[in-house]
Amino acid sequence: MTSAIQLAPILITLKLALVTTLVLLMIGTPLAWWLANTRTRYKTPIEALVALPLVLPPTVLGFYLLVAFSPNSFAGQLWAFFSDTPLTFSFAGLVIGSVIYSLPFVVQPLQASFENIGKPLQQAAATLGAKPIDIFFSIILPLSYRGFFVAITLGFAHTVGEFGVVLMIGGNIPGVTQVLSISIYDHVEALEYSAAHIYSAGLLLFSFIVLFIAYTANRKLNIRL
Repeated sequence: MTSAIQLAPILITLKLALVTTLVLLMIGTPLAWWLANTRTRYKTPIEALVALPLVLPPTVLGFYLLVAFSPNSFAGQLWAFFSDTPLTFSFAGLVIGSVIYSLPFVVQPLQASFENIGKPLQQAAATLGAKPIDIFFSIILPLSYRGFFVAITLGFAHTVGEFGVVLMIGGNIPGVTQVLSISIYDHVEALEYSAAHIYSAGLLLFSFIVLFIAYTANRKLNIRL
């Protein structure tokens, strides 16, 4: 029989992935638009910084985020001042860490989508008197829907599968920060392989479906993931 305790990691994981994806869209969309259109010499370093989580071990990123979010740090003290709660070992800390770790999975598809639209269409709209913000919402967004689909899919799925970053920042607090990947690790440590199989098989199936959908959209949009 499935208990509330067994469902808690799934619910926390889905909540974390949903909130993280929404925040990533708010941050990643303007950043991807800027990277797709800027000619500044700082573009390449910023692109490398955004893509850093792709190659950086999650435990390394999680360690430095743990230090940055500690109660003695500026960010930790500022958060505690306004919320009266610590940033480490909290759901808010998980969200911030997940946003940083999953940022390239949202920014890169959006940037490629924006770049594929090209300049002539935007320039034609500008000559007709359209303002930049009108061009973005009236032309760019409707033509970039596949890029947004890929970004949302990958951002959500990547957050669901996180382990190292969330473990370093959030620890393993049941009902608070214990996500599905950490719960699997706990069951394996306790030799509870049946529960680990159920969770792992679910994640395996979910990951395959997400990648299948993402690559199908990728072929239509011709975005390299």
